[in-house]
Amino acid sequence: MSNKDFNQEFNKFQQIFWPIHNYELKKFLPMVLMIFFFLFNYTIMRDTKDTLVVTAAGAEVIPFLKLWGTLPVSILFVLVYSKLSNSLKADTLFYTMVTPFLIFFVAFGFVIYPNLDLFRPDDFANGMQQGIINNLPNGMHPTLLKLVEVIRVWPYAIFYIAAELWGSMGISLLFWQFANQTTRTFEARRFYSSYAQLGNLALIASGVTIVFLSDIRNSVPAGVDAWGVTLRYLSLSVGAGCIIIMGTYYWIQKNVLTDPRFYDPKDVKGSKKKGKKLGLKESFMYLVRSPYLGCICLMVIGYGMSINLIEVVWKSQLKLQFPNENDYSTFMGKFSATTGIVTFITFTIGSNVIRRLGWRVASLLTPLMILITGGLFFIFVVFKDFVESSNILPFSVLWGAVMLGAAQNVLSKATKYALFDPTKEMSYIPLDQESKIKGKAAIDVVGARLGKSGGGLVLQFILMFGAIMDVVPILFIFVSIIVFAWIKAALTLSTLYNQKLKEQEAQEAEEKK
Repeated sequence: MSNKDFNQEFNKFQQIFWPIHNYELKKFLPMVLMIFFFLFNYTIMRDTKDTLVVTAAGAEVIPFLKLWGTLPVSILFVLVYSKLSNSLKADTLFYTMVTPFLIFFVAFGFVIYPNLDLFRPDDFANGMQQGIINNLPNGMHPTLLKLVEVIRVWPYAIFYIAAELWGSMGISLLFWQFANQTTRTFEARRFYSSYAQLGNLALIASGVTIVFLSDIRNSVPAGVDAWGVTLRYLSLSVGAGCIIIMGTYYWIQKNVLTDPRFYDPKDVKGSKKKGKKLGLKESFMYLVRSPYLGCICLMVIGYGMSINLIEVVWKSQLKLQFPNENDYSTFMGKFSATTGIVTFITFTIGSNVIRRLGWRVASLLTPLMILITGGLFFIFVVFKDFVESSNILPFSVLWGAVMLGAAQNVLSKATKYALFDPTKEMSYIPLDQESKIKGKAAIDVVGARLGKSGGGLVLQFILMFGAIMDVVPILFIFVSIIVFAWIKAALTLSTLYNQKLKEQEAQEAEEKK
């Protein structure tokens, strides 16, 4: 093989597995470091919040937290963010958003949890529980008693809400908005999948970290709260991640965005029309009036609702299998590490799906994966008694439900990270700057929360008629309807996205004349 032939083969290999030029590493690698620690922190927060809430109050309280906690706090956050974005510089706004999370999560491990008895309103919760049992119809007891459990463990509820907000605010808003503002379209086609692929190695790192710190119970002295020790170390890990994120952001501002090879403000101005900045109400109205942003919002809501309805059933099985906090946390750490490994492999395939098969195909694979794997999980749970009586499994049926639900979650999250997130973020690039900032804030923060809170509202209503395991067939019907609406929105957005790209290319060609 001649040198020319070898170089051609190498270039083909590089296009598939590493589509980054060497001179671009100055911009590419710091962005990877940022998304790595955004995801590292989120995975620790997510697994810890589930461990705290599910083991203390049960998976059934999750719909309450999403609807009555996460949703209003998210709306408040968008209100504050929109206001601050009009008065603060971009870098000041970034630090202002990250710092409260740094303070809270470190304080939770070192101040709040060690003094939990001072914060728990057990007497008030007991009185409220007795009042519900004595004065309300029996059909309302299961739902409202779960609300009592949320009040009883309200410090855990605050942790849960903050962790959920970090997933929307940190990853979807702060990181991806920063990427959208500083990445040109020709770079995004190569960078975005690679950002997400390498960033999701954080799931492996955080999963291993969680397992290691959760297994610390085997080495602490007798009488010491092993879970409290684990929480302190997990809090320190999150705090260190926040500091690294802010330090990397500062470095990019000083060394990358001042380099004309990587950033020119003219490339991200978008529309030249200037008008007043939109407030929160106007942002929502803009979403309603814009079919383009409306489709993105429907896709985000579709993912949130469908995965939430499936996860609550799975986590109810997890609590039965792992009632101890450290055991539950250890399993979740292994689950996250496995998700990271599968996601990394999926990204190698997914990045080529986007480049070779296009945006439309890539955007449809996540809802199809959720529909198929979720259906298999629900079917197994519905016929669990039949499987148990037939004695065809070499392990317990409960363990089978836990592992099948874990497989469903791993595959769904892998396709979500590898395909749904990159295609969603790519769809923002052709938009004008106002839509990128205010529209994205409303979609990623409130839209995502509406999805999960909508699933919570459905669950709250259904749980009034029976235990969660008794209503699984109805949940599957809801999931199917939601996913089909999601697919319809993706197909519509695909057409609009291609139109926007053509308009952008025509505008750039006109400007070059």
